[in-house]
Amino acid sequence: MSFRIVKGDEVKVISGDNKGETGKVLAVDSKNSKIKVEGVKVVKKHQKPSHRNPQGGIIQKEAFIHVSNVMLVDRKTNEPTRIGSKLLADGKKVRISTKSKEQVD
Repeated sequence: MSFRIVKGDEVKVISGDNKGETGKVLAVDSKNSKIKVEGVKVVKKHQKPSHRNPQGGIIQKEAFIHVSNVMLVDRKTNEPTRIGSKLLADGKKVRISTKSKEQVD
């Protein structure tokens, strides 16, 4: 299953505890339909001391949220928008914003 939202896109959370927040997509888990967004759903994790982190302690990191809870932010209008697709003359398929009809890729 492929998503219309990819790593590096600017998205806005439309439902849940973090509703209204925007951020950049850091990771996509297409198998579980989840994405990780920068600065959204930051959780605290207790870590034991290890070779990589000799101090240990409590760290903060982003957790995954479901892809249905976010929408792509249109660069032209700076509002959340749905994503459509369009075939170019050379046969290449590209993503387009449904609000501004501009190419996203």
